Amino acid sequence: MKNLFLSAAIVLGSLASFASTTQVNNTIVKTISVEEEYTEIKLEELPAAISESLKKAYPDAVITKAYKNEKSEYKLDVTVGDKVGNLFANADGTWIKK
Repeated sequence: MKNLFLSAAIVLGSLASFASTTQVNNTIVKTISVEEEYTEIKLEELPAAISESLKKAYPDAVITKAYKNEKSEYKLDVTVGDKVGNLFANADGTWIKK
């Protein structure tokens, strides 16, 4: 009976020594960059609806550059005070979130 307990203790002890946990780190990073082709246009070519929407939303804003893509969406480089940013709008003056 002692041999049975001794054998069981040895077997269980050896199994416990081989059981180890390894940490698996799988890091998958997907970067999808969708750059729409915008071509620069003159500020005079900008639709009046966009200019009016900009004056309503940001009265102190100054458009420095304007761009247009194939879908007639406009990208505006805008300066308000010391802040510079981009705004996107449709031809009818509705703002687009991008």
